Amino acid sequence: MNVDSIQNGIVIDHIAAGNAMKLYRLLGLDGLDVPVAMITNVVSGKLGRKDIIKIDADIPVDINVIGYVDPGATVNIIRNGELAEKKRIDLPETLVNVLKCKNPRCISTCEQELDQVFRLSDRVRREYRCVWCEAKAEL
Repeated sequence: MNVDSIQNGIVIDHIAAGNAMKLYRLLGLDGLDVPVAMITNVVSGKLGRKDIIKIDADIPVDINVIGYVDPGATVNIIRNGELAEKKRIDLPETLVNVLKCKNPRCISTCEQELDQVFRLSDRVRREYRCVWCEAKAEL
């Protein structure tokens, strides 16, 4: 299988196998009018298997979303066909308007103008809780 290299864009690499579709959905990549390649279950010496997403455009991506889905991923910025920058991703402390609180009694569910804010409550279990009602986040 061959996927062309990109001249200017973003490569999200070292995604744990099976997480690329979650990232694709949460980053809103389906709404782009630029080429996006998602390669799944690629053999990796480091991970065994991994997924890769290539975006053939220099667009902003939410690093917090990537960190939430897969804190081991890397984001490579490509300019003029060369690696210009490599970012290592970690779990974000706060997620804003990435997830929606599932608690029907939460003020953020009733008051539409309030941001949906979740804070990291347990780094080991990768658990986030709503700042308004303490409900556990669900992906």
